[in-house]
Amino acid sequence: MADTALDQLKRSGRIVVVGASLAGLRAAEVMREKGFAGTLTMIGDEPHQPYDRPPLSKGVLLGKAEAEQTLLPRRRDVEAEWRLGVAATGLDMAARTVKLADGEEVPYDRLLIATGVRARPWPNEAEGELDGVFTLRTREDGAGLARALAAGPRRVLVIGAGFTGSEIASACRERGLEVTVAERGNGPLVGALGGVIGAVAAELHRENGVDLRTGISVTALEGDSTGRVRAAHLSDGTTLECDVVVVSLGAQRNTEWLTGSGLGAGPRGIACDAGCRAFDLRGIVTDDIYVAGDVARSPHALFGYQFLSLEHWGNAVAQAETAAHNMLSESTDRRPHLWVPAFWSSQFGVNIKSVGVPSMGTEIMITQGSRAERRFTGVYGYQGRIIGAVTFDNARWLQFYEKQIECTAPFPPPYTTVDRRPEGQRPIPADFPDPSVPTHGPTITLSGYSPADRRIATFTPAGH
Repeated sequence: MADTALDQLKRSGRIVVVGASLAGLRAAEVMREKGFAGTLTMIGDEPHQPYDRPPLSKGVLLGKAEAEQTLLPRRRDVEAEWRLGVAATGLDMAARTVKLADGEEVPYDRLLIATGVRARPWPNEAEGELDGVFTLRTREDGAGLARALAAGPRRVLVIGAGFTGSEIASACRERGLEVTVAERGNGPLVGALGGVIGAVAAELHRENGVDLRTGISVTALEGDSTGRVRAAHLSDGTTLECDVVVVSLGAQRNTEWLTGSGLGAGPRGIACDAGCRAFDLRGIVTDDIYVAGDVARSPHALFGYQFLSLEHWGNAVAQAETAAHNMLSESTDRRPHLWVPAFWSSQFGVNIKSVGVPSMGTEIMITQGSRAERRFTGVYGYQGRIIGAVTFDNARWLQFYEKQIECTAPFPPPYTTVDRRPEGQRPIPADFPDPSVPTHGPTITLSGYSPADRRIATFTPAGH
């Protein structure tokens, strides 16, 4: 029986993974598990083997873990050629080569793009380079910020009250540091969870000693004569003295290196089908280029087949496993990536978890527990169906609501439960911000239907 093209690929093909990330590593492991015996090249712009990012805003900032100790555990040896500390700078789809910053070109038979996101920088470059101004995304960022907090600054300013900004503020308070959070929305987490939950998050901040200022923008950062940040100027005309500033304005997807390549890539991410195959700019699916992780935009059957971009740890793993499976399968054996979004955060001693796409919701109903007790479940509705759920210290309900989302159950939920309180008798508006007013921190972006859509995405939720 003659070898098929797939047999040849598995035996002696060349697979290149751009992005030495969580998604890149998990995909590489699955490829080897599925019998890929060819050449596997892992390209990463950072000089490190793949590491875990969530601990950077949690244990590392509290001094409970070292940034260098965050390497991801390996399921197996991927037997790869690692090209670390050298960025991909271009893609030639016709020649099937990836161009690197050092001038080399790496050929591929199959390509997986898992370049993820980077922290959105402070818009004034000179101010952003002041000593004491940080973003938090890389291992170096985490180590540097942890050292700055350990040194006992007089006041920390966190710009942006999304999940990362809120976790940083929580770490500062746990260390006993004075911290101010400036958020131009009307509360923390409003871009991801809406104003009803944002009000609960705001109370958490203030009860834990955070100087939370909402409806406020930072207009400028001021340095002293030595080039160290000393103050921030706010949109209400006040000046805040601070010696550490953390810029937490969301993320930018790493797609610039694909400009001119012909792929459907832009600020919103790289468009791919439900099987993780990348689209080109004409809306035609490729068969040799796949996408996984934070940089991917893929349609989801449960959410109107809109393209979703997810900055979620679990999604990166699940999508990478699907992409790797499909890269090494005949078309009839490929499977769709239909992971229900799930996310968690720990701040001020409260465990916050969500499933589905809360930011699509127009209404919310507190179905279990009580907001006043900081222990509750909120369920989001959109056009008469359950679209998402969030829990504060009440995660035992999440699996139930995940199933409700998967089966497009009606909203409001028709059943009563033992923990239904008076505030859970009827839905109320979820109070998401106007999409035209940027807020910080959604972890899910709905981005329409066109693979070729290259418009600049605001970092606010859409679909409501």
